[in-house]
Amino acid sequence: MLMDLIGTAAAGAGLAGFVVILRHLTKGRVPKWAIPAAIGAGMLLFSIWNEYSWHGRTTGALPDQVVILSSPTDKVFYRPWTYLFPVSQRFAALDRAGMVKSMENSAFRRADVLLVQRWSPTKRVALAFDCAAGRRADLMEGAEFAPDGTLTGGTWMDVDPQDEMQRAACQEG
Repeated sequence: MLMDLIGTAAAGAGLAGFVVILRHLTKGRVPKWAIPAAIGAGMLLFSIWNEYSWHGRTTGALPDQVVILSSPTDKVFYRPWTYLFPVSQRFAALDRAGMVKSMENSAFRRADVLLVQRWSPTKRVALAFDCAAGRRADLMEGAEFAPDGTLTGGTWMDVDPQDEMQRAACQEG
């Protein structure tokens, strides 16, 4: 968030500097009030760009092995423009690069789901997948997943074969 504030201030200062140079080159034909107006416009435009481009910039920086699962958009009453132009402030992604397949049975896999939210630390949630049976289990609160598919301290959940997370985890290659 500190970088957002620094970027916003720099955008305002940069546009104000442009107006100061423009005033100098036109020998004062540009009114003085244009300088604070340029500061405000620069800060506002940068904030809008930063807000709406965050999702694309963040997901674009991820490696190819990370699969985006969902990117819900937000519509908030105190930001009424989001009803016309919804903005995405969070997403969930499956880290296929860190996926571990069982040596005993390749249908059993363990992977992390990344929960990314703007201005919050990224959370990793460990999950176990049984691709043959179409099941998934959360590996939280002491749950352990053995290479033979034995799950202790957790429960398997049956998932739809079209579930995006299950498909991403069970995809070969």
